[in-house]
Amino acid sequence: MTFSQADLPYIKWSLLTFVLTLAIGGSLVLYSQKYASDAKKAMRAAQQQLTDARNKLSAAHEDQQNMSTYMKEFSAIQRREVIGEEQRLNLIENLEALRKRSRVLDFKYSISPQQPYKPLIPLDSGHYDLKLSAMTLKMELLHEGQLINFFDSLHRDMNGWFILEKCSLERSTGSSAQLKADCAGGWLTLKNRSS
Repeated sequence: MTFSQADLPYIKWSLLTFVLTLAIGGSLVLYSQKYASDAKKAMRAAQQQLTDARNKLSAAHEDQQNMSTYMKEFSAIQRREVIGEEQRLNLIENLEALRKRSRVLDFKYSISPQQPYKPLIPLDSGHYDLKLSAMTLKMELLHEGQLINFFDSLHRDMNGWFILEKCSLERSTGSSAQLKADCAGGWLTLKNRSS
């Protein structure tokens, strides 16, 4: 079957409908491809958000477990007055109580004002500033065991966190003591930066 120019007026509406149908169909195909592509991108983004949300939830559960694990230790440190403001009056009263229990023949001490503490090995202290009140101790001892017992009592019976840096011992002359100890250390406090 062949068409001539004379047949054109008879098929012009059909031909126009066919061309319009092709144009609309082609547009719909292109639009559906773009829609499918956008839907795939949206699905990938939603899957990434779901993965991120699951990771955050997992991290939150882990943080909750860590908090319950370490809460007892944190509470114990707070009760020992390591976290917060330095309790200098309590420290002095406890040192005097330790003197009365006669762990050593006699001791003298001096406590310096609190200063920022920088450990020899860098330490990430999180939200806390490390503060140290340097302290020197001079003691008269009958034997070396008294020094060990004194520091055991210091750690066990007193609040705070005492850091012993050094001690030197020498023989004593002219007194009832056999030895003299000269020690240095300090009381460490953790202070929350946000308070």
